[in-house]
Amino acid sequence: MDGTGRRGREGGGRGWGWGEVRAALAQVADAERAAGVSRYLRMVPGGYGEGDRAIGVTVPEQRRVAGRYWRQLSLDDVATLLGGEVHEERLTAIFVLVRKFAKGDEVQREAIYRLVLANTERINNWDLVDSCAPYLVGPWLIDKDRAVLDRWAGSELVWERRMAIMATFAFIRAGDFGWTLRLAERLLGDPHDLVHKAVGWMLREVGNRDRAAAEEFLSRWHRDMPRVMLRYAIEKFEPERRQQYLSGVLTPYR
Repeated sequence: MDGTGRRGREGGGRGWGWGEVRAALAQVADAERAAGVSRYLRMVPGGYGEGDRAIGVTVPEQRRVAGRYWRQLSLDDVATLLGGEVHEERLTAIFVLVRKFAKGDEVQREAIYRLVLANTERINNWDLVDSCAPYLVGPWLIDKDRAVLDRWAGSELVWERRMAIMATFAFIRAGDFGWTLRLAERLLGDPHDLVHKAVGWMLREVGNRDRAAAEEFLSRWHRDMPRVMLRYAIEKFEPERRQQYLSGVLTPYR
């Protein structure tokens, strides 16, 4: 593999590589926990995670493994883990990429960003998206062309649509709300509740920093918003104000 997600040789060889990570995760796997994870992340027939496989490794254990191996893993190794069948291997791979991105220079960060773009079909559950988009995609795009977010917002793949809005969390932290509000408006009619929840969450984060900006958007669009999106967006508002939005009878925000 060349760091862009294209498949190449199969391993990391002796010493360090994807095989060591796979073995470390297998050592702490738990079949009973795996069954619970499969239900929670809807890896069941008809669920949004159908076809995925969990082995039952906790998130803290995955972070520990990522912390142990991230320096030694190549991007080829990480891409191999992202291409695997096991959910925890892919999430651990993302944790590795986040660490590498935080420590990398511009060239290394771009390679990581390109790897993510080449593997969006493997970032295929909400926990994978939420561990990746705000910490890799958004930070890379802070001072760059963000057209990829428009493309993802129109994707048939629910994970790319969620990726688009979740990436704006990095912009929100920087005090830039424009793209969040723009994509939120575009995604009002999205058919999937995982997108509704993500949009509502990001609108809530805008409101945590600029209540007036959030209220301006919500006062205009609350009647068109899916209920779960609205509830997420107004979660931190005062009870009386939440009720106004839920009833559709608003007084002006002051």
